[in-house]
Amino acid sequence: MSTTPARVQRLHEGAVWRVTFDGPKGNVLDASVMTALTEVFRDAAQTPTLRAICLEGQGADFSYGASVQEHLPEQVEGMLRRFDELIAALLECEIVVVAAVRGRCLGGGLELASLCHRVIASRDATFGQPEIRIGVFAPVASVVLADRVGRGHAEDLCLTGRTIGAAEALAMHLIDQIADTDPMDSAIAYAREHLVPHSASSLRLAVRACRMSLEARLAVLPAVERLYLDRLMRTDDAREGITAFLEKRSPVWKNR
Repeated sequence: MSTTPARVQRLHEGAVWRVTFDGPKGNVLDASVMTALTEVFRDAAQTPTLRAICLEGQGADFSYGASVQEHLPEQVEGMLRRFDELIAALLECEIVVVAAVRGRCLGGGLELASLCHRVIASRDATFGQPEIRIGVFAPVASVVLADRVGRGHAEDLCLTGRTIGAAEALAMHLIDQIADTDPMDSAIAYAREHLVPHSASSLRLAVRACRMSLEARLAVLPAVERLYLDRLMRTDDAREGITAFLEKRSPVWKNR
């Protein structure tokens, strides 16, 4: 693993940033990775000539999601706060973000990708919101996933925890393109052709305009997170599911 959780490569005279985040196995979005990505997006907000960020996970996978260890009751509130800060930084930077997805894109990784403006995936990419399988739910996906795929598909993914392939993801509009080569190459080519020619200041305002309704829907997120913290995390099954995952065994549900 790199000592730098998020690396920035500046392309096309700084108009495009290639951002690679590198976490523990599967690019888990732990505290250090989320903090590093938040700083990248905050720096982007202060870079007036920037048009696009092309975002990828290091290596074979985009991200397995948020750290399960940080879902434990004594840590989860801090984890949610850090993820909220990352989402806010992404939205507030007013830069077009293109996700390049290889391999697995799960849990918080899919929530992050879903908030990008465009998602380009490799043919072997897989997607899912598996939180329900360990007795919890995905707060951000519960609010924003329907914006991409509609309520029916969003509820299917959030309530079953099933994993889908790239072809199904494309059919439900969870992703926008399947790349036959490295999806990062396609992401950079998209940015170069469709975004770099525009005025950076006008593009930022266009991003702001397009995202206003999404930001309004995110106003409900604090209430969803209170449901998570005040009710879900007080149940026996939430603790059991997380503990069972960490102990590499099947959970034994008490249904309470």
